[in-house]
Amino acid sequence: MKRGWVVSPDYRALIETLSMFRQECGVSQRELARRLGKPPSFVNKIELLERRLDVLEFIAIAEALDEKPGALLTNLRANLAALIAL
Repeated sequence: MKRGWVVSPDYRALIETLSMFRQECGVSQRELARRLGKPPSFVNKIELLERRLDVLEFIAIAEALDEKPGALLTNLRANLAALIAL
């Protein structure tokens, strides 16, 4: 799969954190997209690293999952710390 941008380990950790949290909440990609008012491909492309996520979309996703964006950022920092420890 060809991308016009580089996917850093930190960005992968962000997307993995969001995806894991979504799954832990019992929310499907389709349901999350519905809550966001977006097509299902929107969430799918983000999780497949085919589409970059901006900060406003991150906030919208966190809120659609009934979570505070800061709490998700805390989880992200933990995941990044784990990556650095490897």
